[in-house]
Amino acid sequence: MEHCSLVSPADPTLELEKIASLKDNEISLGDTALLLAVLDEPLISIQRYKTHMSKLSVDVEKAYTSNNTNTKLEALREVIANEYGYVGDTDTYDSLQNANLIRVIDRRKGLPIALGILYMHSARMLGWSIEGLKFPGHFLLRIEDESERVIFDPFDSARRIEVFEMRALLKKTLGSNAELSTDNYEIASNREILIRLQNNKKIRLLKTQQVSEALSVVESMISFAPNLSGLWHEAGVLNNHLGKISEAILSLEQCYELCCLPQEKARLEELISGLHNRLN
Repeated sequence: MEHCSLVSPADPTLELEKIASLKDNEISLGDTALLLAVLDEPLISIQRYKTHMSKLSVDVEKAYTSNNTNTKLEALREVIANEYGYVGDTDTYDSLQNANLIRVIDRRKGLPIALGILYMHSARMLGWSIEGLKFPGHFLLRIEDESERVIFDPFDSARRIEVFEMRALLKKTLGSNAELSTDNYEIASNREILIRLQNNKKIRLLKTQQVSEALSVVESMISFAPNLSGLWHEAGVLNNHLGKISEAILSLEQCYELCCLPQEKARLEELISGLHNRLN
């Protein structure tokens, strides 16, 4: 069952920091994605969005047990895609709203990763086995359905994806020489899925030169995944770009403490030393 304990927070950052101490399988993807969304929408209460996600799960269970659908995937598709109208946003794909779960619920459309979180939350509330894949460029889901594992696309009305379609998606993202491997079927952890969600925001903000806002997104990821050295490195680089040298040093020092590779540590020492010289 998906762990559910979050309520509408007075300070979402504090709630995210609490998640940092949870085991990965204790993290509620849906609830945490709402916390991340409310960072962008501080005046909005998330309670009605939590209620909506619970209703999705209840309706999926009704569809599955009423014999109107033959499989779990059909029940998810019937409710989330057909009844509630959730669909991938092909018209304004790069809109920041598509990676904000509050806006995705309001608009009934979003990115594959955001829609995937809704499908996962609904299924896990029912105790169903569903996972996100580490597939590049386009987030895909895998569900244990009856006696088989089925891969499907949350962006395309939960349509079942066959191997030849995965190969085509991979080539579209990585080039014509790319071929499927076991890596493309690896399961993404809950933290990795949430980081992938936030990275979509960060990339879009950097494309439009909104560096300060991109830094805030990186800091939101650090809140629930403080042991990832790469996030601290990103924070250091962005702080430096904004002229916040002291903050950049602190971030890179934290990256240094978490980093294991000698050559990377040496490079960080050089960066940190250069920043200290700029302060003097």
